[in-house]
Amino acid sequence: MPGLSLPTGILSRWLLFGEWRAHPVRALLAIAAIAVGVAMGFAIHLINAAAFNEFSAAVKTLAGQADVQVAGREPLFDESVYAKLAAHPQVAVAAPVLELSAGFPGMQGSLRIVGIDAFRAGFISPDLTGVPQDGRMTDVLADDALFLSPAAQAWLQKRPGDTLVLRAGTGDVKLRVAGPVQRARAGQRIAVMDIGAMQWRFNQLGRLSRVDLKLRDGVDRAAFQRSLARELERSFPGRFVVRQPNDSDQEERNANLSRAYRVNLTVLALVALFTGAFLVFSTQALSVMRRRSQFALLRVLGLERNGLLGQVLLEGASLGVLGAALGILGGYALAALALTYFGGDLGAGYFPGIRPQVQFTPVAATVFFLLGLGVALLGCLAPALEAANARPAVAIKSGADEAALSRLARVWPSLLCLSLGAVLAFAPPVFELPLFGYLSIALLLIGGIGLMPRLAAEAFRRMEGLLLRARHAPPTLLLSLSRLANAPGQAAIALGGVLASFSLMVAMGIMVASFRVSVDDWMGHILPADLYVRAASSGNTGFLTPEQQAALRATPGVAQAHFLRTRPVSLSPERPNVVVIARDIDARDPGQLLYLVGTSAPVPSGARPAWVSEAMLDLYGVRVGQTLTLPLGGAQARFFVAGVWRDYANQAGSVVIRLADYRALTGEGEVTDAALFAARGSSAEQLEGAVRALPFGAALQTMSAGEIRAASLRIFDRSFAVTYLLEAIAIAIGLSGVAASFSAQTLARSKEFGMLRHVGVTRGQVLGILAFEGGLLTLLGVACGFALGLVISLILVYVVNPQSFHWTMGLHLPWTLLGSVAAVLVGASILTALVSGRYALSGGPVRAVREDW
Repeated sequence: MPGLSLPTGILSRWLLFGEWRAHPVRALLAIAAIAVGVAMGFAIHLINAAAFNEFSAAVKTLAGQADVQVAGREPLFDESVYAKLAAHPQVAVAAPVLELSAGFPGMQGSLRIVGIDAFRAGFISPDLTGVPQDGRMTDVLADDALFLSPAAQAWLQKRPGDTLVLRAGTGDVKLRVAGPVQRARAGQRIAVMDIGAMQWRFNQLGRLSRVDLKLRDGVDRAAFQRSLARELERSFPGRFVVRQPNDSDQEERNANLSRAYRVNLTVLALVALFTGAFLVFSTQALSVMRRRSQFALLRVLGLERNGLLGQVLLEGASLGVLGAALGILGGYALAALALTYFGGDLGAGYFPGIRPQVQFTPVAATVFFLLGLGVALLGCLAPALEAANARPAVAIKSGADEAALSRLARVWPSLLCLSLGAVLAFAPPVFELPLFGYLSIALLLIGGIGLMPRLAAEAFRRMEGLLLRARHAPPTLLLSLSRLANAPGQAAIALGGVLASFSLMVAMGIMVASFRVSVDDWMGHILPADLYVRAASSGNTGFLTPEQQAALRATPGVAQAHFLRTRPVSLSPERPNVVVIARDIDARDPGQLLYLVGTSAPVPSGARPAWVSEAMLDLYGVRVGQTLTLPLGGAQARFFVAGVWRDYANQAGSVVIRLADYRALTGEGEVTDAALFAARGSSAEQLEGAVRALPFGAALQTMSAGEIRAASLRIFDRSFAVTYLLEAIAIAIGLSGVAASFSAQTLARSKEFGMLRHVGVTRGQVLGILAFEGGLLTLLGVACGFALGLVISLILVYVVNPQSFHWTMGLHLPWTLLGSVAAVLVGASILTALVSGRYALSGGPVRAVREDW
């Protein structure tokens, strides 16, 4: 039999553009869904890459041309080791460095100050040297001079010659802006001053942060690093880390700062892409159903099966190409805007004080483009196979639409996905990321959507049976249930859209609400005092002396005063620092101040107790009842792990010890924070007034527990702003997809409506049938979506979050949000069905059935 005389290319273009002209909105929605998913994923990748690269470059700028760095496991160490390093025969230059983060009186934020020896730093880190004004070369050694980077000058609105006031203890340090830093990266807020002046001004005499070493020519850097590490370990056990600037440990430490946050945002962006894949499936499935007889005619006229398969895949691929291309362009623009207005951490606080610039990466762009194209091809694969494998003699007949979807009713693939997803939910993390948890969620979604045809048929068949037994059942409701029960494949397409969008919204809504409520409950437990006092709102240069602590205890209206001191320490060179929190705590009842989880162990007599955060269990393998060694006071101190507490403030891990033990080990009497309990009959306001009346009271920062909770929740909401945006986008795409599916199915049933009109069904009754169908379908989808979303939220709360951020939380359901979105979804579906129905009925009953004559 001769084939089609029309060239294949012309036929393909004719079919493609004809379908787009017939249903442009549906195609545009699918393109938009893919574009949004690719754009969000690509933008997040660009933002993360720019922030990470800029942060690493900023660290490299501070390190300069040093071959090796010697740093302490504690933030500061005694400078006596400097003489030993400078006299080493293989060291050409040894440059001491002191780094502090100084707060401002009455102002939020802190300034990173680097103290250097100008004579030695010029050989190792010339970019960090200050540039004095003409005729004032001695300013590089002046005890009141400070040099600001351009970004710091712009942030603080200071020019050379101005005075900058910083906090040291509860006092103020006034420094003169002597000029700019030689070469600082764009957006890098740093200051440089003479190291001796800095030690004196900020009460850090005899202390250093690190020593940068420049080796003599011919010295093997790696061999020297190993040799020096062994030598220092023999002389100063557990006190020092010898590393190379920006080595693998440094890169790993920088990456660990925000890796979980970045991966979770990327996965959230891919949720929109998943929704786009389903919209492509819905678009192509409805298109294949509507053109089933046309494709059969083409087969009869000689079009090969592979040609028809390629045609449907081409239509899906065209959606993917356009969506992915628009997504790449949109992602680049979105990344540029986000870096301009939110910075590289998207509000999460991981990369403060840097201003990265977006850089287009062709490899990543290609990956995300292929991802968008692949998602589109995957979405149209099943409809393409159905169109190619359909028998022309059967498909050419009218009314065979449901037969085309019969394969969707197979249960075993869905059950297999659900079973595998349930098993993977219990799998351990991979590279400290919940990769199996993400895969489990994807399989549960696929399995849940795949069960919709069988579930819809059973549910509506049972509802129809119950209604038939009832007296005076509305005929429109009976007709609606009858069609839904006997056309489950078409119902499943609409149901799948409702299920995908609503279940993901439910899961994300429950996870965010659970986290927010848990954070609020946690703060309510660990903030029992009436007033909290600290010397500076941020930075590490503010502190309260023992005399000031005594004055706070004796303040009128104070029943109790608890004090706290924090100190970051390094337990592993490839991980961020762990925070040691020394506070007044009763070892017999630590639960008064700590949110304890799990079991506790009695403290042996004579042992120093410590309570570790949940992150310490995952990252360092610490267990209750074991011994933990911490670098404190220039030595290795052993602590007995008495329990585990929940800490949402320190993702990298924290250890709580008694303040008395800390003072005994370090000899330091200063503290950073104070918690004051009001005496009976005294209010927090009266207590604050009494504190302000102290000689040093004007320099203190005071906040009530309620103010701290409110401020913390504002930070929480800002950190989750991107999550809220991604969730809103997924909901919007889901609603649009549901509306498109309902409208397409309704318009495709014009002949059915014409037949109903011929047998006496009124126009109003037809619209009533459509309203019942839309409402019943959406209600079933919402019910199933809630059940599936609840299961997914359990994985997010109890698997993904603990494996990503190493903390646990309780489960809390935001009923108001869930109910509101469900109501909007049901209302939108009914409205769409009614509007599409009015359009489908506009042609009259005779015109609607003329194709069947």
